[in-house]
Amino acid sequence: MKLSKLSVAVNVTLLFLSGVAVGAFGYRLYTVAPVSANKTGKSSSDEYRKKYLNEMQTRLKLDSEQAKKLDNILDETRARFHIVRERNKPEFDTIRSQQVEKVRGILNEQQRAEYERMRKEREEHEKQFGRGSGPGI
Repeated sequence: MKLSKLSVAVNVTLLFLSGVAVGAFGYRLYTVAPVSANKTGKSSSDEYRKKYLNEMQTRLKLDSEQAKKLDNILDETRARFHIVRERNKPEFDTIRSQQVEKVRGILNEQQRAEYERMRKEREEHEKQFGRGSGPGI
């Protein structure tokens, strides 16, 4: 069976386009996005703040006076959050202590020993990297 020049050209074009599609998919699939592992939550919150300020300035086209006012609003909000966290810290600590006692109450002696090791590891991790979100363990 003899193929016309047109059908050969169409087949070659389809083969080329499928290769491009597979290549693009493979590139996207195996390209690794950079990950930043910050050791403290402080720098990540500062980075977030810078990105937020930059986005606000860019998208809303803030002038310098508005940018300064926004920066002051963010400072004030951060301070207020800190005050609320400190004020509620004793209550959070009580809830966390009650949880620990309840968990200890359901464990046998071997499990309690392992649980205490887990808690110490978590405390060390929190000292090093800061308290994460999630349930108080």
